[in-house]
Amino acid sequence: MEQAIQGFITYLHNVKKKSLNTELSYRRDLSKMQDYFANEGIKDVKDVTEDALAKYVEHLNESGFAAATVSRSVASAKAFFHYCANEGLITKDPTGVLKAPKIEKKMPEILTMDEVTRLLEQPKGDTPKEIRDKAMLELLYATGIRVSELMNLEISDVNMQMCYITCKDASKERVIPFGREAKTALSRYLDGGRAAIVEDQTSKVLFANCSGQKMSRQGFWKLIKYYAKKAKITADITPHTLRHSFAAHLVENGADLRAVQEMLGHSDISTTQIYATMNHNKIREVYAKAHPRG
Repeated sequence: MEQAIQGFITYLHNVKKKSLNTELSYRRDLSKMQDYFANEGIKDVKDVTEDALAKYVEHLNESGFAAATVSRSVASAKAFFHYCANEGLITKDPTGVLKAPKIEKKMPEILTMDEVTRLLEQPKGDTPKEIRDKAMLELLYATGIRVSELMNLEISDVNMQMCYITCKDASKERVIPFGREAKTALSRYLDGGRAAIVEDQTSKVLFANCSGQKMSRQGFWKLIKYYAKKAKITADITPHTLRHSFAAHLVENGADLRAVQEMLGHSDISTTQIYATMNHNKIREVYAKAHPRG
């Protein structure tokens, strides 16, 4: 089985072009499965049956693993045995009826419009740092981009005239508009605040730390915690909270779900659907409180 697993990892690397972290995740899951089967006296992929796999999943559940962990292990097993079947290492894929446990989706933490306003109003000074912080927070809420995408933005990714930014990753890019508040904050930052922070005139980075280098995710996490405390927001928010709030507020105000999906960069509409579910739940709450027979 070890040889088959190694062949699968090589396939992921050379053919599927998966990241190192993805390869390590598959390796970890499959090694755990291999160890279990070895203890059961099963050492060849040809000897793994549907029943043996079902017992393996049962073993994972009884061992106290979280549903998400078990679900990921099942997905890894399915991908591995599908590969083995395609390569002719086995005559039948034993994962055909294998089912992963259902994972209860938690509703994301979002801010109210009042909380967002209070948060965005906190950086109101004239120092280069506060001007930068204001621009970062406004742009994050205006576009719903991920913090990593905010950190990786370059000056050339911002079109001030047309009011949009371009987010790029290894395989695609997306264009996201921003509004007047973000434009005002960005203009103020680009017209003076950034030059006071970034001494290197050749630097392409849009938002830098006080040393002139690209800001880290941890640095921004501390920044948003600081301003949330100043705004007297009691919720334990993270930088991702503004992304969730961006999407939830758009859907709440009637935005098309496909457009929100495109702006967020979700590959699957079901990921975006959760914001519509949140809106439906809110409507039900309003109905229950306001309708005389609710």
